[in-house]
Parts: sequence; structure tokens; C-alpha cells
Amino acid sequence: MHVIDWLILLATLGFIVGYGVWKTRSTNTVSRYLRGDNEDRWWAVMLSVMATQASAITFLSTPGQGFLDGMGFVQFYFGLPLAMVVIAWVFIPLFYRANVYTAYEYIGKRFDDRARLLTAILFLIQRCLSTGFTIYAPSIVLSKVLHWPLSWTCAFIGGLVILYTTTGGAKAVGVTHKQQMAVMFGGLFVAFGLLVYYLSSSVDFGESLALAGSMGKTKVIDTSWDPTTKYTLWSGLIGGFFLQLSYFGTDQSQVQRYLGGESIRQARMGLLLNGLLKIPMQFFILLIGVLVFVFYLFNPEPLHWNEANLDMAKRLDTSTITMDLEMEHEALVTQRTYFVKELVAAQREGDDVKVDLVQHQVDQLNTRDAALKVDFQKHLATLAPDADTNDKDYIFITWVMDHLPVGIVGLLLAMIFCAGMGSTSSQLSALATTAVVDIFRKERSGTDQVIATKWATVVFGVLALLFAAIFPLFENLIQAVNILGSLFYGTILGIFLVAFFIQRVQGTAVFIAGLIVQALVLAHFALDHYNVFATMDGDRVVHDPIEIAFLWYNLIAPAIVVVLALALQFMWPHKASAASE
Repeated sequence: MHVIDWLILLATLGFIVGYGVWKTRSTNTVSRYLRGDNEDRWWAVMLSVMATQASAITFLSTPGQGFLDGMGFVQFYFGLPLAMVVIAWVFIPLFYRANVYTAYEYIGKRFDDRARLLTAILFLIQRCLSTGFTIYAPSIVLSKVLHWPLSWTCAFIGGLVILYTTTGGAKAVGVTHKQQMAVMFGGLFVAFGLLVYYLSSSVDFGESLALAGSMGKTKVIDTSWDPTTKYTLWSGLIGGFFLQLSYFGTDQSQVQRYLGGESIRQARMGLLLNGLLKIPMQFFILLIGVLVFVFYLFNPEPLHWNEANLDMAKRLDTSTITMDLEMEHEALVTQRTYFVKELVAAQREGDDVKVDLVQHQVDQLNTRDAALKVDFQKHLATLAPDADTNDKDYIFITWVMDHLPVGIVGLLLAMIFCAGMGSTSSQLSALATTAVVDIFRKERSGTDQVIATKWATVVFGVLALLFAAIFPLFENLIQAVNILGSLFYGTILGIFLVAFFIQRVQGTAVFIAGLIVQALVLAHFALDHYNVFATMDGDRVVHDPIEIAFLWYNLIAPAIVVVLALALQFMWPHKASAASE
């Protein structure tokens, strides 16, 4: 990487960390450290909410999702605007009027300490694991650039975030989010502009989309009702709605963002505008991934996106298998480029017969090349059993490092790191606040709670680093994070829905219902994941009678919590009520 890129990257990171520490160096009151003194206007709330959700995983993994599977992932966010409306008019007023520092503090006031502890502990487990992911993702980038061990890079990124988050708490998080979002948006627009410019020598923007569409990359809507399909219109609208409702309404990393608003009105406006902008933002990032796919139709692409794995395979392979696979891949890519150019020429001439013939050739070459890449992954696994053979999250960063000009590389890397730092800082602050307020129940007065929360931030930062150091590279990072959230958010949301809307249900009933449902969700996921009940028919097609897409957990779990809590309250009305008094 060029020295100019280093200067841009380090100057950006240094400015954000230094500004956050300097601006909040005198933060020593509970209200300022845990809630930012309620000084944020609507635009600050909006940027902080977006920065919390837009982790480095968003910028590493989402373009890879667009590259491989097209635009369909955007359906995941279709339920978000409606969720923002519900949270703005139901959740926010209740939290503000109860004058709480955490969402789970409200559960304690509504039910009892057991229900409060259950929701807080579920949050701490899920969020601490996912914080490890948000540290791990940008570490992939830095380890690729510097050729450092992954554990060292995790410690470097995590250490920067722990530094300013510990110094200023929620106030430091909010202050730095503004600068981080500016860098993120700037990087996105630059990447998009350069992609369109690079492609212009072969195809214009409309032809790029047509080419991607002919290969199934621009299909946005899937109306299938198949519960095993991950991303459909219905799973996004229904399952996505409940997931977003739980994430933005009950996850302390987000609740803490809008609890820092000047008023209910400012918090509402910030959250609603986030709902309006989030889908276009994700659409835009996926579109960048699709355009990267089109770019590599005209330019050579590697057999394996993780260059370190490819180099390791060449070094360890005593046969010619790796070399043969790479040579065959290069030949296929060269052929494909030729036919893609023929396809574009046929489309321009309006020769539909030739378009169909050439399209068939391109599809065949894509299929053969995909099989080659799978063969290499299997071969790599035999050479190095401990290697992470999945390379999907390296696609976008490979394009950045190999094809962008000096200076722009530094900006795009800064974008990814800013996203990772913004999301991680919010999560660490939320974890520490929840632990001190809801688990250890420190008093709100004096500086003792601030000091305790600072120590808790350090502890959770170290725990997140330990998780980050041992995570394997999942099939897709952003998908892994969403699966992890879906395993816990449904139960938490169910408890909050009972708290908000069903006054007759008391603490014992909702506590038992939450425990049972969480156990059922984890048990089902394990049985589904390991195909315990799966069978194979004569055509070697696997059928699993209990398989469902993970988004549906966000509908099924809260529904069962509500029904079961009502049933338990009905069965033991006096016991359930007395236990909560």
C-alpha cells in the first residue's frame, strides 16, 4: 500500500480517536457518560443510529453478497420502516417517561428483577458475541494489507475503540459517529463513481445493469412463500419487521442512541429518518457489489479471493493440482470475457437469437468456473485443514486493493475502519451500561457508577477481542450476525411486547415463558443446523421437515412468548401476580 494511502488512513483514524478523547475528556457524570446529557438533535440521533448498525461487516460482506447472490438481500430490510414507526410512537415515549438508562431497566419496573435479568443477560450474550464479529471484520482487511496475524489486528482495532469509548462513554460514541458517517458516505460515493468510470470503456451504466440482470443479479423481489428461502418479500416484511423491531426497540446499543435525544420528538425524528434512508443505503451497497461482478466480467478475477490462502496452497502443494486449477480458471475467465463482449455487441444490435446463444455460453462458463472454485476450496482444506476456505468477504476489498488509485485505497480502508469503530463503540458502551445498571445495580449518583462503567467497558472489550480471535470465517459475515441476532431477539421482543400491551401478565409468567422459548429456539436451530431429521430422496435431494429460514425466528419466538405468558398467567393467576408484587 502506498505511503499516501497510509497517511490518509492513519490521519482519519487518529483524528476520530483523538477528537473523541479530547471532546469528552471531562465526562464524569452519570447522565453524560451513560446518556450523553440528552443533547442530541434529530440529525445526530439519525447518524448515530445508522453508524451503530452500519458496521464494517456492512461494507465488507454486503458487496460480496451482491456479487454472488444479487440484490435480493435488500428484502431483509423491507420491514424496517414500519418497525421504526411502531418504535417511534410506542417504545420511545414509554422509555422516556420511565426515565430509564437501559431498555431492561424498564422491564424491571414493569415486571420484576428476574425478567429484567433474563432480558439483560440474553442481550449481553448475543451482543458480546456480535461485537466480536464487528471487530473481526475490519481485522480481515488490515491483516490482508499488513500481513499481520489476525489476532494482532483484532487487538489493534479493538484497542482504539476501547480507548475513546472508555474515556467518554455514550457521549464519546455520539460525538465520533458524525465524523465516521461522513467518511462512510464519502467512501461509498467514490467507490460507485470509480466503478461506473472503469466500466464505461466497455459498457455504459444501463448496459451494466442489463448484463447483471441477464445473469440473475438484479432481481430484487422474491414472492416465494418457501420457509427455507432466506430472503423473500414475505420474510423481509414479516420476519424482518420483527427483527428490526427487536433490534431497534430492545437492543441497548440502539436504545442508548435515541435515549440521548433532546426530547421524544427529536428521538422520533431521528429514528424515522433512519427508516427512510436505510433501505436506499443497503440497496446502494448491494449495487456496488453487483457492479464489481460486472467489472470482473471484463477483467481477470482470482481463483480464490483470499490471496493469502492461494499463496499458502501454492507453497504447500507438492503436486500440480493448484497450478492446474489456476490455469484452467484463467482459461475459462478469458473465454468468458470474450463471450461477454459478444453478448454486449449482440444486445446492442438487437439480435435476440445471438443473445440467447451467447448467454448460454456465458452461463456454462460461469457454472464451470464456480465448480473450479469449489474444487480449489476442497483442495485447500486437504492441504491446510485449519484454513478458512470461504473467501466471500474478501471480494470487495480485493477489488479495492487491486484496482483503485493511490489515495482512494486509503479512503476506502478508512471507510471500513470507521464503520467498524462506530458500531463497536456503541456496542461496548451498551454492554457496559447494561452490566452496571441491570446486573450489578449500581446507584445513579456520584462518580462510582461512571468508574464502574469504564471498567466494564474494558472488560467487555477484552471479551469481544477474545471472541474475535477465535471466530472462523463464516459463510458470510453479515448473514452470520443476522442469524446470531435472530436466535435471541425474538425472545427479548416477546417479553417487551407483553410488557407494553398485555397489562394482566405479570413477572413469573413472562419469565418462565421467556426461558422456555429461548431454549426451544436454540434447540431447533441446533437440530436444523446439523440436519438431525434430514432425509435424502432418490435424486439425492436433502429434505429437512423442520428447516426454516432464520428470519422467521423473529416472528415465531415472540408469538410463542406472548401466547405462553398469557397461558401461564391464566393457569396460575394468583402465584404469577403475587411473585411480581
